Amino acid sequence: MISQASQGLGSKYPVTIIGIGDDGCASLSSKAINALSRSQVLAGGERQLSFFPDFDGETIVLKEGLSKKLDHLQELSLENQLSILASGDPLFFGIAPLVIRRLGRENVEIIPHLSALQLACSRIGLSWNDASWISLHGRSQVGFLTKIKRMNKVICYTDPVSHPASIAQWIEDSDDSSWRGWLCENLHGPGEKISFFEDIRKVAKIKDFSDLNILVMERKDSSWKAPPIIQNFHEDIYAKKIPKKGLITKKEIRLLSICELQVRKESIVWDIGSASGSIAIECALQADHGRVYSVEVDLECIKFLKENISRFSVDNVKVIEGMAPDILSQIKEDPDCVFIGGSKGRLHEIIQTCWKRLHPGGRLVVNAITMENINEVYHIFRKVLNLIPEVLLVQISRGVPLAHYLRYEAQNPIHIFYAQKPRH
Repeated sequence: MISQASQGLGSKYPVTIIGIGDDGCASLSSKAINALSRSQVLAGGERQLSFFPDFDGETIVLKEGLSKKLDHLQELSLENQLSILASGDPLFFGIAPLVIRRLGRENVEIIPHLSALQLACSRIGLSWNDASWISLHGRSQVGFLTKIKRMNKVICYTDPVSHPASIAQWIEDSDDSSWRGWLCENLHGPGEKISFFEDIRKVAKIKDFSDLNILVMERKDSSWKAPPIIQNFHEDIYAKKIPKKGLITKKEIRLLSICELQVRKESIVWDIGSASGSIAIECALQADHGRVYSVEVDLECIKFLKENISRFSVDNVKVIEGMAPDILSQIKEDPDCVFIGGSKGRLHEIIQTCWKRLHPGGRLVVNAITMENINEVYHIFRKVLNLIPEVLLVQISRGVPLAHYLRYEAQNPIHIFYAQKPRH
């Protein structure tokens, strides 16, 4: 932290983070200009610093090696008044949180400018209080299609890899025709351009656009409603192998199993013995900011699994092809939730491996149908893991037509075992 001795420099704060627009100095308030005039050190990106060619103090370009640059800025701030330039609002996908964590909240003043989000919506005339936003700037694109399933209005921050054309191509590949949108370039600067597209997929054909852009998307249908938080897909909607009506977890069992997994938005989920992928896909829809690893060894099942991932457009599911538990070493992220629906006779090894890698507080759910598996699972929990598991015996009957009447058709009974890993 910065010592209190550094406070006597003409300002209460030794460090000021100043938001700036693409029109440069013209966008600055008198307060921001006064902060700059007091500064002996000025830091920022190359584009922001280019607006101040006559600054006579030390300038520091914030580019690669940001951690070392912040160490240097912290040292300089002990004896200098320091300003950091940032695009738009420094607290909105900007550098301010990182600087505050490093230098201390009590030592940093923030003078924000309008964010790109605000500028884009003001140009379009679109309210943004009900909008969602996704930053792909320097971030993984994994899960983008899954996230937007629940969104009505989306504002996308892009980068040279995840650019507007590639975003539109992902939507095209998912066969989603429900979006219109605006491509906003060089906002508040020379060459500002706003382009409207009745079908956002047409942006995929654009080859030349400014690096300074933001993509705004809105559902065409004003009556659109987000899908239910808890899915209730009938098993017939999934592609699958067809012996005995398909080797797939029935919807009622899926609901109970996923409930016991306690999936959260950021969860890392392992689905072992994924088969057609119904558990993996429905977990992915809940963990839209997380990742699901779908482990399967049967080549025919893998074909259906990939078909279902494409059909549901869940881009946060990664298929791991091979035999568990051997193949699990390829997964670098430890799980928050593990579902075991198939074992190929290696249940003991799979449970031990998964339990070892499961995060503290994580949940393990095992479904068992045969008497042999039921006995083995219970034995592993009691004798190997030294736990008494929670157990549900689920016997579901569905109403089916019989001539002019309705009768019950019993589904196979199933045991659901589940346990939470101790936090300490």
